Amino acid sequence: MPLSRIDITEEAEDIIRRLELDHGPLMFHQSGGCCDGSSPMCYAKGSFRIGASDIWLGEVAGCDFFMSKSQFQVWEHTHLTLDVVEGRGASFSLEIPLGYRFLIRSRVFTDEEKADLMAVKSGKEYE
Repeated sequence: MPLSRIDITEEAEDIIRRLELDHGPLMFHQSGGCCDGSSPMCYAKGSFRIGASDIWLGEVAGCDFFMSKSQFQVWEHTHLTLDVVEGRGASFSLEIPLGYRFLIRSRVFTDEEKADLMAVKSGKEYE
């Protein structure tokens, strides 16, 4: 089985489960620098428009996770972990009213991992 490009902490998964109770299915888009810098943004599934300029990286806790193609070109050799910390970010992400904010922890893939990575998909498939 190919190696996932993104994982999630147990704490972040707990927040997702809380959010799903109020908002239903969720999705993520890795912000490219607006508002809270480059924070992962959580939305109700379908409320953020995904297009041909986006890449699907995989799923975390059953939620699709996307980022822009241009940002992926910089981060393509990086394993991402979705995490959460206490504190309010300055974004429109759904977790903010709970007093938390999602963040990304990262590390560079090893050469062995690079050989076994899961393929990404164009966001165009989700239009």
